[in-house]
Amino acid sequence: MATDKIRVGIIGANLQAGWGTRAHLPAIKALPGLEVVAVCTTRQETANETAKHFGIPVALADYHKLVTHPEVDLVSVCVRVPFHHELVMAALNAGKHVFCEWPLGATTAQAIEMRDLAHRKGVRHMIGLQARGGPAVNRIRDLVAQGYVGQVQCATVIAAGQPVAATLPAAATWRLDRANGVNLMTIAGGHTLDALAFCLGEFRELSATVATQRKQVTVAETGATLSATAPDQVIVNGTLRSGAVACVQVKGAAVGVPFRFEIHGSEGDLIVASADVNQRAGVNYAELTIHGARHGEKALSEQAVPDSYRWVPASVPAGPPYNVAQLFSRLADAIRAGRDVDNSFDLAVQRHQELDAIQRASDSGQRQALA
Repeated sequence: MATDKIRVGIIGANLQAGWGTRAHLPAIKALPGLEVVAVCTTRQETANETAKHFGIPVALADYHKLVTHPEVDLVSVCVRVPFHHELVMAALNAGKHVFCEWPLGATTAQAIEMRDLAHRKGVRHMIGLQARGGPAVNRIRDLVAQGYVGQVQCATVIAAGQPVAATLPAAATWRLDRANGVNLMTIAGGHTLDALAFCLGEFRELSATVATQRKQVTVAETGATLSATAPDQVIVNGTLRSGAVACVQVKGAAVGVPFRFEIHGSEGDLIVASADVNQRAGVNYAELTIHGARHGEKALSEQAVPDSYRWVPASVPAGPPYNVAQLFSRLADAIRAGRDVDNSFDLAVQRHQELDAIQRASDSGQRQALA
């Protein structure tokens, strides 16, 4: 690289809407080791608007120009999932490092193709499973590893995603088709299952129920009725590789605790939950609190999260940008060191395959073994 900073190009950063401007831009702008040098949206006027607002030198409406730009080292892809494959493959073929938002692809086959190309190109690659950057989630993982609960016996996770409304604007109805890869199971489910795996390990075998409860939706502008095939309720239960049993419910619900993760072991218990029950945020960016008790203690007590779990400057905004910044800081370190990251496209493929197993378990009614 010609400069000390890793130079980032972001695809998908419309100033008016989207995860790119909510999370990626403020996260990267606050990190001293990275610099946003280019932004790309589908229209030149929106790219210009974002570039002007954030002080970005290059604004583009053609992603080919961004991924081949000589001053871009790392491409951040945060657009709708159906376009991930096309954009990531272009960036990889241009020899760029890539951060892609979760899910990696609309299908597992797409995810595998991206992973394989990333390995052939020898670049660094990261999937946006942001719970792995969360201070509280990392603290839980370490407490379990250090034996706070002893041998983990069981775990329960409840997560809530935005329910499908009876009436939707036309611009939002693309999410109703499960083939587009964006629904409660892939988004809230993927992030939740990955947090469980990060803290306690992977499922060895599982059973599942995947349901679409809202089967018909009205288009607000026209009154037309559309059929929905995307899942809006998911329940998974099974045995982890450690031998512990686990149950995960991901529900489409407008009220209730957005996230709660209970771990019970031979020597104690831990609970991590949303700090604000009225904030509809998943584990990937919610503010979380930890409570725990060792056996013999009469009550749960709050478990502090030491400052060592915060890897980024205090100037990084709370909320959606924070865990994204935590991940980008680790990716930047890996790029400089020439090493892989834990949450690479390999992890993304593994999580896609787990979701496939969950769907098979639901469709067949048979327990599924995972590799």
